[in-house]
Amino acid sequence: MDQELRGQAAVVTGATRGIGRAIAEALLREGVTVAICGRQQDAVDQAVAELASLGQVAGRACDVGRFEQVQEFFSFAEKNLGRLDILVNNAGVGGFIPVDQTTPEHWRAIIDTNLSGPFYCVHEAVPLMKKTGGGFILNIGSLAGKNPFAGGAAYNASKFGLNGFSEAVMMDLRHDKIRVAQIMPGSVQTEFSQRDTTGADWKIAPEHIAEVALDLIRLPARSLASRVEIRPSRPPRK
Repeated sequence: MDQELRGQAAVVTGATRGIGRAIAEALLREGVTVAICGRQQDAVDQAVAELASLGQVAGRACDVGRFEQVQEFFSFAEKNLGRLDILVNNAGVGGFIPVDQTTPEHWRAIIDTNLSGPFYCVHEAVPLMKKTGGGFILNIGSLAGKNPFAGGAAYNASKFGLNGFSEAVMMDLRHDKIRVAQIMPGSVQTEFSQRDTTGADWKIAPEHIAEVALDLIRLPARSLASRVEIRPSRPPRK
């Protein structure tokens, strides 16, 4: 029997637009109470106002690469949600620069957000999930976590690292009834990357990633699809 989502509570990071926004919308439509974050409070406020018609949602600015801000955000989420059943680690940054032009500051910005951020959020989420007897952690990775490319030293490192982190956390928490999964998309039709100038109608829609996310969370508790790769079905011919 599929997992019943209505009445559960979720945190979705990086949810003011793109994949995170689509997942937050999908969860709200299922009757899940949702807390979202983004870096800018005005963008968070706008997203909350636009999502409010779908269900109970709250939001607060948070840079997930800063542990103290993550602590404050999860305190806010616990106060507003009352519990935590689902964590979606979606917040991420790009930046595609040859390694000899990559500054230490640029490196840290990507690693802090894309790799340390999920750790900080898991660190704060797990005690809340244990209070209610379990939960589901979903990390939004990338096919860049298995396919390196020129200019991707920092980004590839963050996503390769997220793969290992996700699998280790899955094994750490499986006997606490906390399931951990990862979605690894290819090119998605969002504002995340401006590298492709050939048009976006061939790219994966954020809503399609949200559908996969719900399918993973809904799986019966005794089963886990721990990693899903999803790519455009008909990319441009090279």
